[in-house]
Amino acid sequence: MRFGKGEWRSFERGAEKEWLVTNGLGGYASATIIGANTRKYHGLLVASLQPPVRRTLLLAKLEERVETAGRVYNLATNQTDRGVTEFGFVHLQQVLLDSFPTFIYSFADIILQKQVFMVYGENTTVIVYRIHNGAEAALLRLTPLVNCRDFHWTTRKGQVSFTQEKIAHGTNIRNASGVPPLRLVSSAGDFSAGEDWFYNMYYAAESERGESALEDHFIPGQFTVPLAAGQETTVTFIATVEDVFTLDGPALQEMENRRLQELVERAGYRDGLARRLVQAADAFIVRRDSTGAKSIIAGYHWFNDWGRDTMIALPGLTLVTRRFEDAREILFTFARYCKDGLLPNMFPDADGEPLYNTADASLWYFQAVWKYLQYTGDYSFVRGEIYPVLKEIIRRHVEGTRFNIKMDADGLLTAGSPGVQLTWMDAKVDQWVVTPRHGKPVEINALWYNALCIMRELAVRYEDEFPYQDLPGRVRDSFRRQFWFAGGNYLYDVIVDGGADASLRPNQIIALSLPYTMLDREQGRQVLRRVWQELYATYGLRSLSPGDPAYRGVYSGDRVQRDGAYHQGTVWSWLIGPFVTAFRRVHNYSTASRLQAARLLSPFRDHLRDHGTGFISEIFDGNEPVIPRGAIAQAWGVAEVLRAYVEDVLEIKPEGAGGSQQ
Repeated sequence: MRFGKGEWRSFERGAEKEWLVTNGLGGYASATIIGANTRKYHGLLVASLQPPVRRTLLLAKLEERVETAGRVYNLATNQTDRGVTEFGFVHLQQVLLDSFPTFIYSFADIILQKQVFMVYGENTTVIVYRIHNGAEAALLRLTPLVNCRDFHWTTRKGQVSFTQEKIAHGTNIRNASGVPPLRLVSSAGDFSAGEDWFYNMYYAAESERGESALEDHFIPGQFTVPLAAGQETTVTFIATVEDVFTLDGPALQEMENRRLQELVERAGYRDGLARRLVQAADAFIVRRDSTGAKSIIAGYHWFNDWGRDTMIALPGLTLVTRRFEDAREILFTFARYCKDGLLPNMFPDADGEPLYNTADASLWYFQAVWKYLQYTGDYSFVRGEIYPVLKEIIRRHVEGTRFNIKMDADGLLTAGSPGVQLTWMDAKVDQWVVTPRHGKPVEINALWYNALCIMRELAVRYEDEFPYQDLPGRVRDSFRRQFWFAGGNYLYDVIVDGGADASLRPNQIIALSLPYTMLDREQGRQVLRRVWQELYATYGLRSLSPGDPAYRGVYSGDRVQRDGAYHQGTVWSWLIGPFVTAFRRVHNYSTASRLQAARLLSPFRDHLRDHGTGFISEIFDGNEPVIPRGAIAQAWGVAEVLRAYVEDVLEIKPEGAGGSQQ
C-alpha cells in the first residue's frame, strides 16, 4: 500500500490516517502517517508491562531535524493549543505500508527513509533510518519526547519527573516506582543531555471525544549523527525497557519481516486481500501473563482481551490463518476458567477471579470449538479437554446460573435483569444501560440452539449420552413461534414478559449465519431482505434501523453521547461476516450469491487505506458517508471480514464444514 502527497495536502487530511505496529504482548507503536500525535494513545513505545495490559506510554515521539549547507530542515509535525506549529509533513514524499510503515522524506538533495517496527515478544521499538546524503556534509538531530503514564491518561509538567544517566550509545531514563527504566540508544552519533519540555501537545481526536486533549512531554536531550557528503548512512534507534538488546536494526528488521511473511505463507493464500488480512490478524494474538497462555486483544488502541470478542474472532484470526496451536491454546485456557457454566468475559490482570458478566461468551465458545474441529479434525483434544466443559455449560444453562441466565419452560434462554447488560450490546453510562435487552435476546437463543445441536453431534461422535434429545426441537419450535414478527417479516430482537421488542436490529442475522439455524429458507430470505434494506451500510450493519425514533446516526461527542449511539445506529464492521455468510446460505451458495458476496466485501479493500491503515475499524457512523470511528484496528472486524472473504468468496472451506438449514 502506497500513500503519496495527495493524502496530506493539509494537516487535517493527513491526520485522518493512522498506522500501527505491535509486539505480541499488547504493546504497540502508533501515530498518524504525517507524524503528528492526535491521540493520547499515540506513541512510539507504548509498553505492555504486564502483558497484555499495564500499557504505559514511554516514548511519545522522536523528532528529526537535518542541518546542511547552512539550512535546517525540520521533519517534525506537531499541533499545540496554538494550532499546527510544525509542518514537517511538507517534506514527506511517500509512505509505504507492507510488513511495517516506511516514511520517505525528500528535501534539498537528501532522501531520508525511516522504518518503524517492534521486536516480537519484547517491549522494544526500533527505528531504522537510511539517509542518502547530498553533496554537502550534514547533521541528523534526533530529539525524543518522553513520558511515563498509563496510556488512558495525560500528564503535565510537575505531575511527573525523571532522572537519567548516560549509558553507552545513549541514555537511561527513570521515573515511577515499578516502571522499568527507558533506554534510548542510537547506533551512530552522540547523545547530549539537555533537559527541557515540550508543552501543550494538542490531541484533536481526544478533544472530539470530550477527553483531556493537552499534554506536556519531557525532552531528555538530543542525539546528533554526522552525515558525510555523498554517502548513504544507516542509523538504528532503539527505545526499550529490556535489559538486553542489539543495535543491529537491519537484522532485527529482517527477523520481523521474515516472521510476518512466514505467517502469511503458512495461511497459504495468494489473494492480496486475504494476505493483507492474515498479516493484520497477527496484531491481536497476544500473550497473557496471568494465564500463561495466548489470548486475543479486542482492539487498538484501548481495548483489553474479552471472552466474547475472543470467541467471535478466533475462527478468523487463528483458523483461517492456520494458527492451530494458538487456537488450541486459547480454547484450552478458557476451558480452565469456565465457572458455573460461564466463560470469563474478562480475565483479571492480577490475582482474583475473572469477570463472568456475559450471556453469550459461553455459547460462542461452542461455535469456536466447532470451527476448530472443522479446520483441524482434532477430536481427541476436544474429547479430552473441552467436551466435559461443553457438557457442564449446557447443564448449567438448563438448570440456571449466574446473572439470571437460565432455560425457560419453553426451552429458550432468558438472561439478565433491568440494570444489567449481558449481550454484546453492552454500553453503560453510570447507571444507564443504553440497550438493556434483558429477557430472551434473539442471538442468544440462536446461539443456544446452535450449541445444543453441536453438543448432540459431539455426543454421537464420542458415543456418549445426550440427555436433552428433545430439547433442540423444542427450542426450534418455540423460537419460530415467538420470535417471528409477521407484521414486519423479520425477527423480534428480544422477547420479554408480556411482549416483544420489534426494534429492527442486526442480531437476527446471527440466526441465519450459524451452522444450525431454526429458520426455513423463505423466512431467511425475508430476514435478509429487511436487514439488507435498512441496516447494511457498506462496511457493516447498523445496530438499529434509521427508521427507529431511538436511532443515532453519528458516533461523536463526549462519553454519554458516544455510548448513547454505540448500539443505537452505529455501524459495526464485524457484522458483515455473519451477513455475507447468511447471504450465501439463503441463496443456496449460487454463483450469483458468490459474486454478490464479493461485491459486499470489496469496499474493505479501500477501507484498508483509511483510519487504521492496514486494519479494519471497529465502527462507523450510521449516517452517510459512514465515517470510521472508534478503535482503528478491531479484532473481530478483521477476523470476520477475513473469514467471510476466504470461506464465502474464495470458497476455501475446511473439509469438515457443514451444517443444517433446519
